[in-house]
Amino acid sequence: MKENALTVHTQFANIDNNQIAYRKFGIGQPLILLNRFRGTLDTWDPLFLDLLAKHNTVITFEYCGIGYSEGELPLAIKDVANDVIKLADYLDIEQFNVLGWSYGGWVAQYTMFLNPSRILKTVIIGNNPIGKNELPFKKEFFERALKPVNTDDDFLVLFFEPSSKKSSTAAEKSMQRIAKRFDLSKVPSSQEVFNRYFASKNAIAEDSDNFRTAYQNTNIPILVLSGDNDISFSLENWYPMLGKAPTLRLIVMPEAGHAPHFQYPNETNSYIKAFFED
Repeated sequence: MKENALTVHTQFANIDNNQIAYRKFGIGQPLILLNRFRGTLDTWDPLFLDLLAKHNTVITFEYCGIGYSEGELPLAIKDVANDVIKLADYLDIEQFNVLGWSYGGWVAQYTMFLNPSRILKTVIIGNNPIGKNELPFKKEFFERALKPVNTDDDFLVLFFEPSSKKSSTAAEKSMQRIAKRFDLSKVPSSQEVFNRYFASKNAIAEDSDNFRTAYQNTNIPILVLSGDNDISFSLENWYPMLGKAPTLRLIVMPEAGHAPHFQYPNETNSYIKAFFED
C-alpha cells in the first residue's frame, strides 16, 4: 500500500455546511469505521487499521464537532447515523461494510437498521444490543472515562484487563503505536461534549424503533467481538440475543477488556476478514 494509518492524509467532506474530517486508504470493499466515546482519527490503533486495509478500503472519520471536524455532535444518535450515510454519499459509495466500536457500535446499529439497503455487513466491537440491557456500566468506567485528560493507567483500565500480564503488555504496545500519530488537543474534554454523547442513552434503552426485534428479521450478517472483561459494555448482555438473531455471530476474546481489537489486532482481523469473505 502506498499509504498507511500513519501517513494517510486527512481530508474533509462538506456535509451540511460542516467540514467533516476523514481518512481513506487500502484496497477492497469500502469499510466505514465508527469511533468510540472521545475517539478521534488519531485514537485508532494504527496496526489494527493497517491490517484491515490489506483487504478493505478503510474509511475513518470524525463525527460533527469531534476532533478535526466542524459543527456539534448531534444529540440524537439517529442524526449521527444519518451523517454516516451522508459521508458515503459524498464519497459516492452506494453499499459498504460498517464497523462500530463502543459508542460507534450504537451508531452502527442505527445505521444498519435505518438503511438496510446500504449496509452489506456489520461488525460491532465492545458494544451491546440496542434496548434495555441488564448489566450496566461499571463504576470504574465513569471514574476514568470522564476525566478531562486520561493517563496511561486510565487507558489500561478502560480498554484492557489490568489483572492480566498479557493484556497489560498489549496495552503498552498499543499505546506506543497510537502515540506515533496523536494530537491530544483534538480529544474531546468538556462536560458539554460528554453530555452530547450520552444524550441518546434513554432513547437507546427505550428502543422505540424496536431494533432489538429487528435482529430476528434482518438479512444483514453481524459479527460481534467482545472482551471477556469489558467494564462498560458487558459481554453477558448479548446472551439473550443468542438463538434469536439468525445472522449474529459472537466471538469472545480472553483476558481482554473494551478494546479486544487493540489487544489482538492480528486475530481480530483474521475473524473480520473471514466474516467479510464468507
